[in-house]
Amino acid sequence: MINSINSFDGYRVLSYLLLISISCSGQITKDFKKKPNILFIMSDDHTTQAIGAYGSRLAGLNPTPTLDELANNGMLFTNTFCTNSICTPSRATIMTGQYSQTNKVLDLDGALPGPLQFLPKEVKKLGYETAIIGKWHLKEEPTAFDYYKVLPGQGDYFDPVFRVDGEKAWPNSTIKYNGHSSDVITDQSIEWLSSRDSEKPFFLMHHFKAPHDMFEYAPRYEQYMADIEIPEPESMYNQPRFGSEATRGKNDSLINLIGSSISKRHGVRNYVDYYKIDSSLPKDEQTHLAYQKYLKNYLRCVKGIDDNLARLFNYLKQSGQWENTIIIYTGDQGFMLGEHDYMDKRWAYEESMRMPLIIRHPYAVKKGVNSNILINNTDFAPTLIDMAGGTVPNYMHGRSIVPVLNSKEPDDWRKSTYYRYWMHLEHHDIPAHMAIRSKEFKLIFYYGLPSNLTKIGRPSLHWETDSNKIVPTPPAWEFYDLRNDPYELVNQYKNEVYAEEILELKVELKNLRREFNEGDENYPHIAEIINKNWNK
Repeated sequence: MINSINSFDGYRVLSYLLLISISCSGQITKDFKKKPNILFIMSDDHTTQAIGAYGSRLAGLNPTPTLDELANNGMLFTNTFCTNSICTPSRATIMTGQYSQTNKVLDLDGALPGPLQFLPKEVKKLGYETAIIGKWHLKEEPTAFDYYKVLPGQGDYFDPVFRVDGEKAWPNSTIKYNGHSSDVITDQSIEWLSSRDSEKPFFLMHHFKAPHDMFEYAPRYEQYMADIEIPEPESMYNQPRFGSEATRGKNDSLINLIGSSISKRHGVRNYVDYYKIDSSLPKDEQTHLAYQKYLKNYLRCVKGIDDNLARLFNYLKQSGQWENTIIIYTGDQGFMLGEHDYMDKRWAYEESMRMPLIIRHPYAVKKGVNSNILINNTDFAPTLIDMAGGTVPNYMHGRSIVPVLNSKEPDDWRKSTYYRYWMHLEHHDIPAHMAIRSKEFKLIFYYGLPSNLTKIGRPSLHWETDSNKIVPTPPAWEFYDLRNDPYELVNQYKNEVYAEEILELKVELKNLRREFNEGDENYPHIAEIINKNWNK
């Protein structure tokens, strides 16, 4: 293992000296107007609620001034959704432009071998120098890139180790750096940008680890928002008409078992216990204090991202590359910040399923424009290939949104987007489910079984069951009218007023599953549950 100490402040000095040298010598990066550089930035679990430009309850805290400025100079997309709200499958979909059953990455055990790393392969064909730096989380070596420096698995928040293309075979060539991962990942991207082959345009995937679970922020943010009262979602305390028998149990018999919580509702995984909140306090006060601790830690990680983006953007400006660089910012999915008393992601609810997406294109986008076109992450690879001047391959399920950047939404654009979460009761006790979302409505079906009946899930210890048996949960439907209930507080599935809309969404759900190889022919135990409950 190679060790290298690279402090945040020290690197800023080095970068400054490097830029002075570039400026004095007149050697700036060549302007590739026909082939713009492409910088794709992705954070882990950075949700729209924690980006000021999205105008959520947290916007008044000004958590992301750098990203907000990016949105003011580009286009912000308000209806972007993942097709599977968990890290590995979402990243596989971004790399392939395909839904999960086609790219074979259904859950956290999935891997993406070199031949299926379609996005960098296609972009490289177009004359780009390609690199990925930061979180990878797809297990196999990222051989389709010209250069990689990636974290093993989740990676560490502090003093991270990176896997590199070195003398030893993957994954044994590693380099370790001192510092916080957000700082170090930005250091490494700037280093690559400053030393790469400038005769080609670049395609760089810059992937932060933060603000993933555990929320270990750099020490310099210890006092950030220390004296601020973080706004709270009302649904964290009271939502009597939310959910279904699938998520609450009959007569709320599963209310303490399903979905890890902020409050002490969930018996094993909750933030009241995790943060050791005083148990003598009233229940709501415990929840309030746990939430404040949770959000402040999360937002301190977000602050580290935003500050490092400012540093990365300043490098591009000072090195002469800013005006010819397309910048895309997103997260690998959304995240629950206390809504419905949930933590983490995985759910088909808005806060978990919605992805941030901001695009600054120096030649195509009007400044400060919002778009509500319905996008999902199968569209990312086609869009990036189109931006690079290529033709979208037929094997990709998604479509390019480049026309939208020129204010030309195609007439035949999708009217709904498909979602599927496979990991039944693993880690956060969330049942397996599928969903369809249009601009106005959402329909969710919880079928409550794992894909592999020989693989025992890992429900929390408080489930009273034989550890060698699969734990099914009740099948049930949920339907939300997003026009009148944007926070999904009232399940309207049994309301006859919506019978026509529910039927239309079921037809569309069936059609999408057929069109994109998302049926359950290989999972007959799931197909049986679906068929038995389709019309209930």
